[in-house]
Amino acid sequence: MSDRPNQETRPYRSTSGIEIKPAYGPGDPEGFDPETQLGDPGAFPYTRGIHPTGYHGRPWTMRQYAGFGSAEETNRRFRYLLERGQTGLSVAFDLPTQIGYDSDDRMALGEVGRVGVPIDTIADMETLMEGIDPGAVSTSMTINATAAILLVLYETVARRRGVDPYRLRGTIQNDILKEYIARGTYIFPPEPSMRLVTDTFAYCRDELPAWNTISISGYHMREAGSTAVQEVAFTIANAIAYCESALVAGLAFDDFAPRLSFFFAAHNDLLEEVAKFRAARRVWATVARDRFGATNPKSMAMRFHVQTGGSTLTAQQPDVNVVRTTVQALAAVLGGAQSLHTNALDEALGLPTPDTARLALRTQQVLFAESGVAATVDPLAGSYYVESLTEEIVERSLVELASIDDRGGTLAALAAGYQPDAIGDAAYTTQRAVEAGERVIVGVNAFADSGDELRPAPQAIAPDLEARQVERTRAVRARRDQGASDVAVAALESAAAGTENVLPRIRAAVEADVTLGEIAHALRRVWGEHRP
Repeated sequence: MSDRPNQETRPYRSTSGIEIKPAYGPGDPEGFDPETQLGDPGAFPYTRGIHPTGYHGRPWTMRQYAGFGSAEETNRRFRYLLERGQTGLSVAFDLPTQIGYDSDDRMALGEVGRVGVPIDTIADMETLMEGIDPGAVSTSMTINATAAILLVLYETVARRRGVDPYRLRGTIQNDILKEYIARGTYIFPPEPSMRLVTDTFAYCRDELPAWNTISISGYHMREAGSTAVQEVAFTIANAIAYCESALVAGLAFDDFAPRLSFFFAAHNDLLEEVAKFRAARRVWATVARDRFGATNPKSMAMRFHVQTGGSTLTAQQPDVNVVRTTVQALAAVLGGAQSLHTNALDEALGLPTPDTARLALRTQQVLFAESGVAATVDPLAGSYYVESLTEEIVERSLVELASIDDRGGTLAALAAGYQPDAIGDAAYTTQRAVEAGERVIVGVNAFADSGDELRPAPQAIAPDLEARQVERTRAVRARRDQGASDVAVAALESAAAGTENVLPRIRAAVEADVTLGEIAHALRRVWGEHRP
């Protein structure tokens, strides 16, 4: 294996296949009009950012993703990170919680607490937030099929502590379409799943007006192998589908659109990633105004979270992942992200340890406090190359959106397998380029070390964790008023079978100590399960 990439045979193309010229100058991009294509920061088309002052006054929200083992262990990790300067929580849930099974369900065997925190009951959520004021911290929950249940659990804990729900700030991912496209943690068929999303929009409009009701996610599609262009286009196509569903449900666009948020990956092609974020804002602003008739500027201003690319991390030479993560975080900041998670160096090996999680957080803090990149808004504006890339991604994204429209929209295209097939093709192309040495992965197909590598020990999970969690869940069932729980479940099933918003019924069930798995099974009995 060569220690050096063959620069003469490598194609000069971005990771999205955009041909890159050796140099850019005046006239690039052709016909460029700064007034209409850029505008000012904080103004349509929001290419330069959604706030006129950028990060002046406060940084982006530093939101490190965490969750493992048990609610107690995850609470300790949250407090550890908050004490070291993290400014927002980001909760990872275990696989059973994500797909609607309690920890004592046979389907959960061996998976409890392994890739996130298990939350079965209101007692688990209370433990997760012990010593943390939900009215004072912004909390993001990476949860989709069971998003409505987790949101209501969180809200109920806050209410019990006397926190005004109007003060609750945070985000539920709640993006079920990308689960069908790229990730797979769905439960229900698409139609009732979309209803659950729009019911959440309506519920939060009335009960939790400061809460972001959805984080429309390109991240998982990018991690599955999509190009940067596909990430933008498929994410916005999904947003269009959610908005159309909400309109059919009787909601006004400007009533729910200001609470929409987005979630993107940051990968290693630094300037293409910066251009991608700028292009995504412009495309969404245009769609919101021209397709949905938005009049509220907040409906057109794309707010987004960024996570550095997990799929770019390597088990080989894991210390090099710090460099990758720094490049990716820099792209997010230069691209104007509202919040950011930086992956730890050991995440290709296992869950991050406290030390590696701290270093990942410090990466963000150095960027904000020491690098100077946050001193001015959109510092790369006017770069011939960045503006050319931005324009190219905008144009290609609009072509892709038109292609999805021609197929009948997101749901019809998904039913035909269009998005998964396109992502699979892109992933295959990338893998072939890696294997041919045309795309260099340091430490993998170039600059590899011989001999044994010192690898950090991954985060340990207690072997008796699952048994203890099962015992806690069963104890809640044993002490609750079973009659009240049965009534709450019956009312939920009745609402699901009709047209009533199901979230107030979920809330009543939570208050009666009905578990997450029992709520999900009640909805399964009415709506069925998705079988691709």
